[in-house]
Amino acid sequence: MPGSEKYVVSGDESGMRLDVFASGTEPGISRSYAQKLIGAGLITVNGVGVKANYRLRGGDEVAVMIPPPVELEVLPEPIPLEVYYEDSDLIVVNKPRGMVVHPAEGNYTGTLVNALLYHCRDLSGINGVLRPGIVHRIDKETSGLLMAAKNDLIHEGLAGQLKEHTVSRGYVALAHGLLAHNRGMVDAPVGRDPSDRQRMAVNYRHGKNAVTHYRVLDRKNNFTLLDLRLETGRTHQIRVHMSYIGHPLAGDIRYGPARPHLGLVGQFLHAYLLGFIHPRTKEYLEIRAPLPDELKTILEQNVGMHFSIKGEV
Repeated sequence: MPGSEKYVVSGDESGMRLDVFASGTEPGISRSYAQKLIGAGLITVNGVGVKANYRLRGGDEVAVMIPPPVELEVLPEPIPLEVYYEDSDLIVVNKPRGMVVHPAEGNYTGTLVNALLYHCRDLSGINGVLRPGIVHRIDKETSGLLMAAKNDLIHEGLAGQLKEHTVSRGYVALAHGLLAHNRGMVDAPVGRDPSDRQRMAVNYRHGKNAVTHYRVLDRKNNFTLLDLRLETGRTHQIRVHMSYIGHPLAGDIRYGPARPHLGLVGQFLHAYLLGFIHPRTKEYLEIRAPLPDELKTILEQNVGMHFSIKGEV
C-alpha cells in the first residue's frame, strides 16, 4: 500500500467529502486515517492541499500518498489454533468467527498472525511485518479454512495459484429468502461503493471482474442454505453478490437488513473447503472443515435445517 496513487472523481462521486472518498481508495485506509493524511498534506486535490470536508467535483484529481509503515514488532501469542494440515512449508487452520486475520491500526493483538507466530515461529516475509505468511484473507466474522506460508517460495507458489484462480474455495452460507433456482452464477464486477467507500458494491464502471457460483442445499422458513464456490476472490465478494441478487446473508448488517437476525453476530458464512496444489510436492490437497457449533446450533434450532458438510457438500 505505501506509495502514491492518483484517482479521478467520477460524476457519481461529485459532492462527496474528501475524507470519505479517500477512505475507500485502498484497503485498510479508514476515514480517521484519511483525515490524518489530509492534515499532513499527503492527500491533495488537483495538486492543492484542502480540508477533510472539501466537497469533490467530477473531474477532480485526488492524489493519495501513503507513507511507509512504521516497523512494528508483532508478538507471538499462545492463542489456540485448530490446525487441519501442517508441514515444514505451510499450514492450514480453521479460523474462528470473530478473529481478525492480521494486525492493523488499533488492533495489534489477538489476531491469527499473533497465533501463527507462536505456533510456527517462522513465516514467509513477503507481506511484511504485519502480515507474515498470509496468502489470503477471510473477514473477521467469517469462519473457516485459511492457508499460510512458512517461507517465500511456498508463498509465491500459493499466491500464483490464487491469481490464476486454480485454488478451490467453497463456502457454506445462509441467505435471506428462497432462491428460485437450484444452481446459478453471479457474474458482476465488484468495487468500492461510490456512495459509501467503506463498503464494496457491484460497480460496472470501476469494479473488477467477480464470479460466484452457487448451489442450493436446503430451503426452509424463508432462508436458503447455499454451497458457494469462488471463481475470483474480491473483497466481500460473496456478501456483495448475494445482496445484489436480493438474498443477503443472514446476520450481515452491512449488506443486508440493518438489524441482526437469528441471534447472529456477523454474517452466516463459513469457508468449509480449500483445495490447492502443494508448491513443493505438486500434490493436490483438499481440506474440509465442519460448521462451527454456533452456526450449526442456529441452523438447527432457529431455522429448522439439519446439515453436515462431510455428508452433504
